[in-house]
Amino acid sequence: MSNCRACNTEVQPFMSFGQMPIANGFLKETEFSDEYFFEMEVAFCSACNTFQLINQPDPERMFHENYAFFTRTSRAMVAHFAIFADWLKGSYLTGENPFAVELGSNDGAMLENLAKAGIRHLGVEPSANVAAEAEKHDVKSLVAFFGSKTAQDILDEHGPADTISAANVMCHIPAMNDIGHAADILLKETGVLIFEDPYLGDVIEKTSYDQIYDEHVFLFSAHSVSSIFGPHGFELIDLLPQKTHGGSMRYVLGRKGQHVISSSVREILNKEQALGLTDAATFDRFRENCERSRTMLVSILKDLKSKGKRVVGYGATSKSTTVLNYCDIGPELIEFISDTTPIKQGKLSPGKHIPVLAYEDFKAKYPDYAVLFAWNHEVEIMANEQGFMDAGGQWVVFVPEPAIR
Repeated sequence: MSNCRACNTEVQPFMSFGQMPIANGFLKETEFSDEYFFEMEVAFCSACNTFQLINQPDPERMFHENYAFFTRTSRAMVAHFAIFADWLKGSYLTGENPFAVELGSNDGAMLENLAKAGIRHLGVEPSANVAAEAEKHDVKSLVAFFGSKTAQDILDEHGPADTISAANVMCHIPAMNDIGHAADILLKETGVLIFEDPYLGDVIEKTSYDQIYDEHVFLFSAHSVSSIFGPHGFELIDLLPQKTHGGSMRYVLGRKGQHVISSSVREILNKEQALGLTDAATFDRFRENCERSRTMLVSILKDLKSKGKRVVGYGATSKSTTVLNYCDIGPELIEFISDTTPIKQGKLSPGKHIPVLAYEDFKAKYPDYAVLFAWNHEVEIMANEQGFMDAGGQWVVFVPEPAIR
């Protein structure tokens, strides 16, 4: 029995994914003996409708000077953040000398757009290596974890913020109540808190359990976001579904009574109730769907192996760590994982120790099948991989269910 991270109500796990390593913890063979594992259990709090990890590794194990994810490796995400920045400028940064803060600003792919427009900004990024990359693009960055103290420090130095934004970051932060307090400290009276993250509704509908890993301590819904930030004086004023990361939601919150509330808020809250996102029984069905998906995927890969087919992975993603370890898939079924991120190349995947090779190795001799771990970038990948498909290569997918195509 544990307590809910958001409202402190007692919760029980409805599912365990077993022993799980750090999702971005790609490593060398000499580091195997020190590899860290934790039991990845998930719970749903019926009191505040929050989906969460029971246990999470210390933040320093996940976000550090060797953090292995750079936003700029995806052209699609760079384009998405350019559009996001334009929306921010046109919607909420229209006053005199506005100030924008971004949490988890990574390599500055979003804030660079504001910097070029001459807008005062600050990225708060705990991983020094990606913050250093952001500085190369004239993005001002503070290497720190965001919380009440950091918010007060920023306020003292820069004044109040018009916006605090985050993308694929808020779900990483276990201390949500401190984030609510910090936003209250730093934002102007009419300021807004905006974040987008993988959406619980999409995860349930697609059985995309790979969205659950050490960094994602929460998977949010509109109901849970409203419950978490309401006690800090904030209310949802807009909800904007996004296609990124296999289905995300952009949440816009302002202080109560300060903004007109979009009709989308009520519409999506009603849809969530219809989908069962406020019903504990939904998550028992989700567990059963995950188990069924695991059985189907392993069966496909073992069948291909028995036929002598070469199978590799495409995209050494954080999400692939969950799939490989939950399904107990190792190098006996997947020869290697192709990835374009230099810091991952030449290392081995967390837990299952499948070699990660450069994209050139994938192109040099196409495999028979590629497991599409980076499925959330499918449109971009399919446009780039016509050569693989023309050579007879096929994809193994597992969202919304395992199949060959």
